[in-house]
Amino acid sequence: MPKMYNNRKKLHVKKGDQVLVIAGNDKGERGRVLMVNPQKERVLVEGINMRTHHEKPSQENPQGGRLKREATIHISNVMVIDPTSEEPSRIGRKRIEEEGGGRWARYAKKSGEIIDK
Repeated sequence: MPKMYNNRKKLHVKKGDQVLVIAGNDKGERGRVLMVNPQKERVLVEGINMRTHHEKPSQENPQGGRLKREATIHISNVMVIDPTSEEPSRIGRKRIEEEGGGRWARYAKKSGEIIDK
């Protein structure tokens, strides 16, 4: 039987992070991550990359029409904002030893502060 490996990608962004868009039409804008898709390496950021979707009439929206919604952007186009200094920073991982074992936590490379509490 072949060995099974964990092929899940480790990403620098998680749902709920504050991020800065560093490339594209919304460059320089800040927003909160609403969803992360690790398979496609894309994120959905609140208020960023707004696109028009055409909705058919339904019970919730009897009029139908054109609605503005966020579209995903590539994960390489965002940087996590360091919560302590409010500046964008690259992300690293380090092991934190705790009672009953340890865990991996993300930290901001600029300030060295741990992002995951």
